[in-house]
Amino acid sequence: MIWKSKKFIKETAFYILCLLIAFVCLFPFYWAIVSSLRDSSSLFSTDLWPTKVTFDNYKEVFSDITFGASFLNSVVVAVCTALLSLAVCLMASYPLARAKFKGKKRFLMTALGVTTIPHVAVLSGLFELIRFLDIYNEKSALILSYMIITVPFTLWTLTNFMRNIPKEIEEAAIMDGASRFTVLTKVFLPILSPAIVTTGLLAFIAAWNEFLFALTFTLTNQSRTVPVSLALFSGASQHELPWGLIMAASVLVTLPLILLVVIFQRRIVSGLTAGAIKG
Repeated sequence: MIWKSKKFIKETAFYILCLLIAFVCLFPFYWAIVSSLRDSSSLFSTDLWPTKVTFDNYKEVFSDITFGASFLNSVVVAVCTALLSLAVCLMASYPLARAKFKGKKRFLMTALGVTTIPHVAVLSGLFELIRFLDIYNEKSALILSYMIITVPFTLWTLTNFMRNIPKEIEEAAIMDGASRFTVLTKVFLPILSPAIVTTGLLAFIAAWNEFLFALTFTLTNQSRTVPVSLALFSGASQHELPWGLIMAASVLVTLPLILLVVIFQRRIVSGLTAGAIKG
């Protein structure tokens, strides 16, 4: 009985902790939704739900051409960054996972170490590179700079996943006459689908939320992404800040990420857990 009571207490404490963490994570987003549904007169009310629900803030955000262009820019840049990162890292992770050559571990450790470098440390050098390539204020400048963030982590993750695939599967395909490229595209890709979805989604989120490079390498509203537009949108004096519009725009910016996680949640869980299991 004592053992059962201790187990019950531990389980109860665990569930309470999970609920507390969920509350801390979800309440700010809930409050943003509530604030976006208030009118200007009741914006700073402390009620958990507005007495009068209005969608005027969302209508005004949707009517803002600048926000729409920024939203589309974020979609294009984030999708291109994720796809290019996956394409490059899939090609590179295959020899890193299967071939034996000198300096492989150092290369992987260097790639992992790049993720720890602050973005501001490479900002000036990257700015000169973008000016040299003559792509300043272009989407390609953002895609190039974002790949510096996404490629090292994606390469490291896909290499570890590919290393855990049994070699017998590859050897059987080669015995049947498959080339290395066929093995990668026809055999490994279906097995790696959870890892691809996980790393691709993380790369998409990193590109979607990035602010410093987007602020530095864009100049006009036609090229800016959503984080920069939101920052400039709230750049007025404190007494003139349209908090309702900012909250509505923030909710709209967050929704695509939530939908992607909900749609691919099973593959994300499989991808996060499969890396810890050796084949």
